[in-house]
Amino acid sequence: MVETVSEIASLWGRILQKVKEKLNDSNIFDAFFAASYVDHMEGSTLVVVANTGLAAALLDTKYRGLLNTCILETTGTNLGLVFVEEEHLKKEAPVDKKPSFFKESHLNPNYTFKNFVVGQSNREAYQASLMISENPGKLYNPLLIYSNSGLGKTHLLFAIGQSIHEHFPKKRIAYVKGDDFTNRMINSLQNRKMQEFRDEFRKVDLFLVDDIQFIAGKQSTQEEFFHTFNSIYEAGNQIVITSDRPPLEMSLLDDRLRTRFEGGVMADVQPPDLETRMVIIRNKAAQLGLILSEDAILYIANNITANIRQLEGVIKKLTAYKEILNEVITTESVKRAIEDVIRTGSDIPKPDKIMRETSRYYSISEDEIRGLNRSKLPTEARQVAMYLMRSLTNLSLKEIGEQFTGRNHATVLSSIRKIEDILKIDPAMAAKIRDISSNINSI
Repeated sequence: MVETVSEIASLWGRILQKVKEKLNDSNIFDAFFAASYVDHMEGSTLVVVANTGLAAALLDTKYRGLLNTCILETTGTNLGLVFVEEEHLKKEAPVDKKPSFFKESHLNPNYTFKNFVVGQSNREAYQASLMISENPGKLYNPLLIYSNSGLGKTHLLFAIGQSIHEHFPKKRIAYVKGDDFTNRMINSLQNRKMQEFRDEFRKVDLFLVDDIQFIAGKQSTQEEFFHTFNSIYEAGNQIVITSDRPPLEMSLLDDRLRTRFEGGVMADVQPPDLETRMVIIRNKAAQLGLILSEDAILYIANNITANIRQLEGVIKKLTAYKEILNEVITTESVKRAIEDVIRTGSDIPKPDKIMRETSRYYSISEDEIRGLNRSKLPTEARQVAMYLMRSLTNLSLKEIGEQFTGRNHATVLSSIRKIEDILKIDPAMAAKIRDISSNINSI
């Protein structure tokens, strides 16, 4: 349709003229659209350069629909859009040319099935992962493992990769994080190497994707991932994905991807119970050559309940005390190690204080925040209060839900995710969170 630089520039100029007419807001147009330009076309995709990161984010999310309409009216066809911040375009992108293919030397020996502690909270995910490692592409395809951070989903992802590498050494295995997939795609578009990018990702026997939630809302990334997913799946090869939430709670995830993720097997990993936490502590201590009393193990397990990574952090702290400070491990050592890893005692704000400061900031009553009012302002205040309780305290999702009327852990999780999604694109929300947090933490 267009080939030369001048033709591309002319096309983008006509598209922007339509945007300006439809937008009917010169301030927004001048702030986010006027300085944009097309660097080049990659196939039928326009690589659009915005002058700031905020402009790139808003063009990619809030104004993408408007741009698509104007493109269709101008050209009579649909064109893909990828948005790049001008500052990033000026730099050489230090992105790996190839995805992280598994090689024996690259595998973390601790991320194996043998070193994974199985309990009631993770048994389903463990069994599904084990079966996939024995019969890749035959069962549970795709497998999506989801959980909050630090509960072992990445451990299982690597365990699958290591096991398949060991038993099927000729299979080509690729691992990538969701945000890295986006960065590599943009780098390939900028350098006109999309075919190389597609060949590297689509021609694998096992595709391992960590933190897929980071592609939600990024339309061009989702489009590319959709075709990558289809190529691998239709070839009968295995896909394993991890996420911090189920697909249904990824509000910005493309419906085509959601249905494909949900068409496989989804396994969630819950926080470990007391017995499992104690086993994890014993195993980690043994790996590091640390001997702990049963009282010390029980104390740690009772005080760190929601995150395996924090358990491991405490054990590493205790090991440092023993080796560097030549300190005998006592109950006081354990308490100090826990205080270094998580907020405890007077450092943790009470939920009532979080509620009070949120209420004061939004100028609405605490009862409105706690209650069932679904108007815009109380709803936002409620979601912010839940987010702050999760960020600033050690309360579980269930315990946070108990601070509100008719809210369970799933509702709380959904509210927290909504605020997290807004924070990615809205500086105003980030400012609100900072202001309320500052008030909460002030004496």
